[in-house]
Amino acid sequence: MRALKAIIVSAPSALREHLERLRGKMTLLRHLAALRPGPLSSTTASAKTSLRAVARRWLALDAEVRDHDAGLGRLPQSLAPKLMQAHGMSTGTAAEMLILVGDNPERIHSEAALAKLCGACPVPASSGKTTRHRRNRGGNRQANAALCRVVIVRMRAHQPTRAYVRRRTAQGKSKSEIIRCLKRYVAREIFGYLCRPTAPLQAATATP
Repeated sequence: MRALKAIIVSAPSALREHLERLRGKMTLLRHLAALRPGPLSSTTASAKTSLRAVARRWLALDAEVRDHDAGLGRLPQSLAPKLMQAHGMSTGTAAEMLILVGDNPERIHSEAALAKLCGACPVPASSGKTTRHRRNRGGNRQANAALCRVVIVRMRAHQPTRAYVRRRTAQGKSKSEIIRCLKRYVAREIFGYLCRPTAPLQAATATP
């Protein structure tokens, strides 16, 4: 898209003004992919040729990405259908957790072990009479990022999580501390779905 915009900016004024009237990314791309520049005897024809080539490449890559996403979506759905139904759990996040757990989930003996594996366990950071914890910078960072994505989605649209955030904010907790706590809860929930499938846990929102 940056390449297309750069070409449009430097294109002849008549072509640029015509393209600026188009609204919507896909509308623009399909219009550019259907251009018929004709012989390369002018700067307009040259610009149209470049725009058409880049737009067609964009559409081809978009179709390829959609095919890969469809294939990836079927795998987590077949392996962990209940996990996929959890609020905020996207295909990529579920796949990341399945990779983390692997073929022998029984090796993860507790929810605390899974949280440590994800880097979601609290790290003591107390000083003097102040007792507090900070985020864990260790563990599997891809899994940790997946937990963070789930937390951010739930903070926006999951009512129990929103209520928890309000309550913890009123108690003086910072946003980073609240996210740390929520990631721990999500790890606990995922443990219930993947490592103890007979008794999956619900999304935890209780005060730790």
